[in-house]
Amino acid sequence: LNSATAKAENAEPATDDETIDSKLNMSQTSSTDFYIYKADPAKATGQGVVVVPGGGYYKLSMQYDGFKIAQYLRSIGVTAIVVKYRLPNGVREVPIEDAIAGLRYMREQAEVLGIDPQQVGMLGCSAGGHLTSLATHALAVAERPKFNILIYPSTGGDVWSNYRLQNCFERLLGKWRTQVDIENNSCENLVTPNTPPTLLMHTHEDTTVPSTITTEYYKALKRHGVRSALYLYPAGAHGWAGHDEWHYAEPAKRAIADWLEIEKNRK
Repeated sequence: LNSATAKAENAEPATDDETIDSKLNMSQTSSTDFYIYKADPAKATGQGVVVVPGGGYYKLSMQYDGFKIAQYLRSIGVTAIVVKYRLPNGVREVPIEDAIAGLRYMREQAEVLGIDPQQVGMLGCSAGGHLTSLATHALAVAERPKFNILIYPSTGGDVWSNYRLQNCFERLLGKWRTQVDIENNSCENLVTPNTPPTLLMHTHEDTTVPSTITTEYYKALKRHGVRSALYLYPAGAHGWAGHDEWHYAEPAKRAIADWLEIEKNRK
């Protein structure tokens, strides 16, 4: 375990002390930590992935959206770090800073981690998928991750018409958000030809973040000629990542492994 702490001048203080429950959900996070899962050198591919957990911007689902995914990546020779990021409390820049810090840290530590700094991508689930896309597009093109993997991401669009997810957006942008703020943080509107290659995964049965959000993002990628793939599984509730009992767990794992192998060999 390595950790780093970042401070943002515009960060609003959390109202309670940082907590963690029996399922490893973290709330009121006020510091930034990186949990490192280094691949066995004997099977390492040289790739690295920055894992950004979800949690609706009110908690971090560290166990399933973070640690379980990192363990799988390590098992296939990919070094991963899981980012424990500060929650926004209405200041969007705070978690974006932390996600970017994770990417930069992994590249800076490439020699120690046994990875190629040019082979580092990002993976985010749910709100972490939204944050991964925001962080990616906040960077200069040369600094962006080599690829993104977005799993049931709440990337924007009509997802915010869902009352529960309106609350999610409020936690990110604050109560006084405008329609322009919403549009600027709906990630399908951020896609350009310079968006990194992207793997998208979702399920038809997801009622928390509708799969149409992911298909809108996929359409934006295709419009701009971005190399991408979309896996839309017929069954499974929101939050299936890291759950080996999910019916499509093995096919989804293979899809991720195949994507990583293909991207490793592309320039």
